[in-house]
This record gives sequence, structure tokens and C-alpha cells, in this order.
Amino acid sequence: MIEAEVHQQLRNFLRQQGEPYWVHHLTMARLVARALRVGRSALMQTGTHQGHYRLSYLVPLLMWSGPVILVAPQELHQRLMRVEIPRLRQCIAVTKPIEIAAHWPNENFQGLLITTPEVWLRDRLDQTGKFPTEIPVIVDGIDDLETWTREQLTCRIQPPDWESLMLACPDQLDLIRDLRVSLTREIYQHPENPYNCYLLEAPERQQLIHLTQRLQSITPLPTAWAHFIDRLERQESLTWITVNRPQGVFTLHTAPIDLAPALARTWSQQPTVLIGEAIDLDTDANIYRERIGLGDVTCLKFAPDRHDAMIQLYQPEGIPLPNTPQYQEKMLQELRSLLSVNPSGFSVVLTNDTPLKSQLGAILAAEYGSRVQVEQTCLDENGILVCDWEFWQRQQRVLPTPQLLAVTTLPIPSLEHPIVAGHVSYYKKLRQDWFRLYLLPAALATLQRSIAPVRDAQGVVAMLDSRVIFRSYGEQVLTALSPFARLSYFDGDLFLDRYNLR
Repeated sequence: MIEAEVHQQLRNFLRQQGEPYWVHHLTMARLVARALRVGRSALMQTGTHQGHYRLSYLVPLLMWSGPVILVAPQELHQRLMRVEIPRLRQCIAVTKPIEIAAHWPNENFQGLLITTPEVWLRDRLDQTGKFPTEIPVIVDGIDDLETWTREQLTCRIQPPDWESLMLACPDQLDLIRDLRVSLTREIYQHPENPYNCYLLEAPERQQLIHLTQRLQSITPLPTAWAHFIDRLERQESLTWITVNRPQGVFTLHTAPIDLAPALARTWSQQPTVLIGEAIDLDTDANIYRERIGLGDVTCLKFAPDRHDAMIQLYQPEGIPLPNTPQYQEKMLQELRSLLSVNPSGFSVVLTNDTPLKSQLGAILAAEYGSRVQVEQTCLDENGILVCDWEFWQRQQRVLPTPQLLAVTTLPIPSLEHPIVAGHVSYYKKLRQDWFRLYLLPAALATLQRSIAPVRDAQGVVAMLDSRVIFRSYGEQVLTALSPFARLSYFDGDLFLDRYNLR
């Protein structure tokens, strides 16, 4: 069977390399091979980052006798073609053709096709037929699957689309201009927020629907408007406005809140192996599978190695809750103590509180000078990066591995963000637990992905958010952080000796 062949070839390859490797390579490779042979979909959480697991699916893909599709982000394609696959081909005798393309080459193609999530999802959601059905698909990086899908399903009305509407309906120019002026006035009455976006209020929504219905009775609407209104009229849609205040323009967006119906059709078209880093605390990933419309599949979750991936968790007591006036002063005291014992190593300070991020940057820069940067990638080896969680996840591949990562506030999505508020409102209408089903899973997945680089260095994660102690979900946060060795106090001398920073 292919499982045994894959196991043997990958084991021989790893032995020839003579270097440390991911401990679950052989297990995952056999499971991917089995999924290809049986034609049963699977969901795998690797618990590791930077593609440490990639060999586990490349070997079975190259050895599989039939055609297969690999869906991976664009930035991985060159590494796959120039590094990973050539290295395997030197040790594993396979001649399978490989192509990178935005469509299926021809009906006789029996090789490996590599494409992007955007291209593949667009084909599956719009049913354009660029890729055949029933061919096995491997999707790498599903931590971002919901973002990719919502991007594909979002309809937009940008400034030029208003001009197109006026050209299509020249007899209704006054009505269109009046609506645009009215929307502009309403939008700019909203107070500024850090996100530069706002939910579309019900009266504004009705104004748009009323106008376009009237125009549709006269002439066909431009394509962008037709798609936008079709989505807007559905009650389950989320509609928001992004504003460019310096230019005085805005863009309308609408997208489905529930992605499951659209994605469920995708999974039914072919056996699919979905691979991500950390998407759900549970092995069965029930909450995540429900969100993406994925039914009964084989689910696996690989735990980080307790020897090589254990972090040092420092969780001081006595820090007030983040929403109290005393919090910032006490948190800063702990932060200063932590940074003072890491003078030569790289440190990261994380917060999603925009005002707090700016304040921390200013205060720490006054004490540590140019070592401190707020959301910049050009840092010295002993730099101190202050940033939000999104920036850190996006840039961690190009930044040094931190010896110290300080969590000032957990990455729980803010209800002040209009899009988050829209999702919470949707869960409330369904009388569902919006915190357990939406906010907490998002926070835990972000936390697991963000601390992954620290595991490589077995560094220190300082948890300065006392909600982990005082809130009922604290145990779930600790589960997401495990494996860890708890530090009851922070020993500066031990830290300096451990990382040779003296």
C-alpha cells in the first residue's frame, strides 16, 4: 500500500538528512497517503509553524499515482518548487509532472498542480469549472481559510462604481447624487475609530435597496451594483463601510456572515485534506468544522513536543484586570522588570488595544531608546517590538525569534470593531453563545499561532493579562499555551545564562 511506501521513503530521506526534524512527519505522511488512497477527507492540526510539517504531505503527493491539487499561499510556491521538491527528488525516485497554474492543464494531466487559495476558491464558489471535481485536494494553511473565503464572497461598491451607475441611469442622476451625498453625510457623522470602518445602519441600507430597486425597474444595473444589491437583500449578510478620510471617499462592502453553506458545496466536490497550524482546541474541531460547513471527516491534532517545544510561562500574580485604572501602572512595572533582564535578546510586546499600544511605544522608547519600535520590521537583534497580534502574525517570518514574548492583553476580538460587532449581533439573533463560539476560539487560535516561534527557542511567554487567572476560560487559555513550564518568579540570571545573553 502507498502508506507503507511513503513511510519507508520518508524515513530514509530523513535519515540521510542527518538533522533534527518534526517528530510527527512519518505519522502525518501515512495519514495523508491513506486519505489519498481511501478518498476520505481529513482535517489536520499540526501545532507547528513555518512549514515544519510540509514534507509530510509532499512525499505522498509525489508518490501518489493519480492527479492531485495542492492549494497553498502564493508566497510558498517558489520555495516548494526551488527548495522542498528538488530536495525530495534527489532522494526519492519520482517523475511526477508538476505545474503551477490557475487552471487544469488538460484532461490527460496526471501530475501535481499547485495553485493559490484565491484561484481555487473562486473556481469552487463560482463553479467556473477551471479545476475538475473528484480529484484529491490538499489545502495548506487553513488557519486563514475563513479570511480567504470571505474575501472571495465580498461584493464592493467603490467610488468609480457610482460613476458607472450614473452612466447606466442618466435619467436618475439627481436621485443617485442625493443618495451618495446622504450616505457621505451619515458616514462622516460617525466618530473616528482605529479601524476606519463602520457598519451600514438599517436606514442607510434601506435607502440603497429602495433606490436600486427603482433603478432596476428602468434598466439593468451595472454588474458590481447587481451583485452588491443581491447580497445586500439577504438578511444574513454583513455590510460595512471603509473610509479614506484624507481623500474623502468611501467603499461599501457586503459579505455573508455564515460561510458554511457556500463552503459545504466545496467539500462535497472532491476528497480534501485540510492542514492548519492551530484552529481549534479540540481534536474533533467541532466549532471550526461547523463554521466552514465541513461534515464528518477524519480529524487529527498533533501536540507540540514536550521536550523541544516547551515554553517557559511567567504568570505574575497581583496584576489588576485590564479594564481597571490600576492595570497599566502594574503591567508596566512587570514589563520593565522583564525587559531589563533581556538587554541583548529580541523581545516582543503584544496588545490589541490601539491606545495602549501607542502609549507603551512612547513610554518604553523614552527608557530604552531606539531599541523600541512600534510595528516596524527593521529591528536590531536586541530590539523591542511593540505591536498588535495581527502585525506579529503577518511579519513573524521575517523577524528574529524572540526570547521574550509579553502578552499585555489577550487577543480577544474587540467589540468596538464594527465587523466583530456585526458577527456578535448575528450570534445573538440566533440565541447562541457568541463568546464561546466566536470570540474565544478566535482568541485561542491567534494565541497558539503567535507563540509558535517562541517554542523554537524554548523562550519565555509572560502572561500579563490577569483574566487568565480570574475568568472561567482561563483554563482553556492555559491549554492553548501548553506544553509549558510555569515560572513562579522571573529569574533574571537564569534567563541570561540560558540564552547566552551576558
